[in-house]
Amino acid sequence: MKITTIETIYQGADSAMPALVFVRVRTDEGIHGTGDTFYLPQTCIAVVHEHIAPALLGSDPRDVEAHWRSLYQAYARFGGRGAELRALSAVDVALWDILGKSLRAPVHRLLGTAHHTVPTYNTCGGPLYASVRGGSQAGFGSSRRYGKLDDFDAFLNAPGQLARELVDEGAKGMKIWPFDRYAQEKGGRAIAAEDLAAGVAVVREIREAVGDAIDVMVDGHGLWELTPAIQIARALEPYDITWVEDLVLADKPHVLARLRAASTVPVSVSEYLVTRDAYLPILQQEAADLVMIDPTWAGGITESRKIAVLADTYGLPVTYHDCTGPFTLLAGIHLAAATPNLRYQESVRAYLRVVYPEMVTDVPEVDDGVIAVPQAPGLGTELLAGIEDRPGAEVRVTAL
Repeated sequence: MKITTIETIYQGADSAMPALVFVRVRTDEGIHGTGDTFYLPQTCIAVVHEHIAPALLGSDPRDVEAHWRSLYQAYARFGGRGAELRALSAVDVALWDILGKSLRAPVHRLLGTAHHTVPTYNTCGGPLYASVRGGSQAGFGSSRRYGKLDDFDAFLNAPGQLARELVDEGAKGMKIWPFDRYAQEKGGRAIAAEDLAAGVAVVREIREAVGDAIDVMVDGHGLWELTPAIQIARALEPYDITWVEDLVLADKPHVLARLRAASTVPVSVSEYLVTRDAYLPILQQEAADLVMIDPTWAGGITESRKIAVLADTYGLPVTYHDCTGPFTLLAGIHLAAATPNLRYQESVRAYLRVVYPEMVTDVPEVDDGVIAVPQAPGLGTELLAGIEDRPGAEVRVTAL
């Protein structure tokens, strides 16, 4: 089997997810695989066609580990751990999709299945969470009301009502970011007493509405410096928070270690890290209670499974991140199914019900807080026919 074509499909700046790019790898045996990645799509597209495609065309797509290592080593020589790793991650997911299809097995079987259902929590973004129209290209929420399933607007303005609705659906967890607005408005160097109280009030209203019937996670998107981050974490201690996530950026393990030591709230680290090398000092310095992995940022399925094993070596549970694309979600679900130390797979119900059905053929469904592990060969979904022909779509092809 040989790789004959590598395509990138970008839905355009006016699409629901203008930072998302799909990568499709085709072979001479008629089998293809698809991945995606999120952020700086044009830069990732350039990496795919300027380096990855020339390096992989004509090779056997099933040599997944060999391809990952050769590409990573090329990038590591020049500090390429940003767009290069995201592009590599998307291609790696596509190669695993091909491998599963060629063996007529779901990817989780190739990884070694540990679970047949995967617990998930709802990240409270709306359908416009990652869109320019939603005012959230930076990735922290939607500043405009959308209507249907606008969980961002709901958690800020009616958190108790949203919590009751999620509990009634069987949701086991909800992730919110009630403090981000203050960092964005005033900077993250300090937090005013009234802003701290207003953010805590969102969490308190959830607990008053549903008690301990749902896990509550608080994200900080790396917006705060250490002192206000400690204040936030300590203020959340009475509310049995499942974890705080990225209250500070995860690039300084010693800072994270100080945050973790300063509060009893568990610390989750971090979708922003890429490759095992970035996670290792976090674990060595005991700076995290949970490990968060984004498969199409951290290095694809190939590297994510190694990060999960590393976390297990240090006795920590793993959660897989997705606010970033349907193939990222599917990659995470297959990894989650093969991760013994799994805690959660993230999902956004607005994406599952509104956004992803406009992109792919099969979207995972959440039933009573869990996702059934896909059983179709490969990842278990495909791009919708004709997606590349939609207005504003951009397709680039590199072929033998």
